[in-house]
Amino acid sequence: MKNKNKTLAAWLAFTVGQLGIHRLYLHGWRDLLAWLHPLAAALGWWGVQRVRQYGQDDQLAWVLVPLLGFTLAATALTAIYYGLMAPEKWNARHNPSAAPGSACGKTNWITMAAVILALLFGTIALMSSIVFSFQRYFEYQVEEARKISQQK
Repeated sequence: MKNKNKTLAAWLAFTVGQLGIHRLYLHGWRDLLAWLHPLAAALGWWGVQRVRQYGQDDQLAWVLVPLLGFTLAATALTAIYYGLMAPEKWNARHNPSAAPGSACGKTNWITMAAVILALLFGTIALMSSIVFSFQRYFEYQVEEARKISQQK
């Protein structure tokens, strides 16, 4: 069994996390969560396509677009988690046969670059998703209140 590199795992989670590649790298082809990542990403991108096609009033897109943002934020958080994990814990979890001072779990400036970028883009994705969700929800509530007030 080959040793798993923490820096590579953090970069995979940050760059192609929505495709589940980081989980395939760490856990292999039988990992169910790795195969669910692309499904969630595809649904989110379908929501973006629906907004482009039908406009922002499409209620299905209200659910799907935030799904995209939340999965982006989750994979960014995963990259941060991997990057900040202590080398001993990393090697115990992913490289049990590695020597105690193995370089596979060490943190370097490349690892920290993945952490910093994941923090930046993950925060943007999460906040954008929250803002989009609340804006759509409150606009919907205002529209429904307007309909009720006009019925009298």
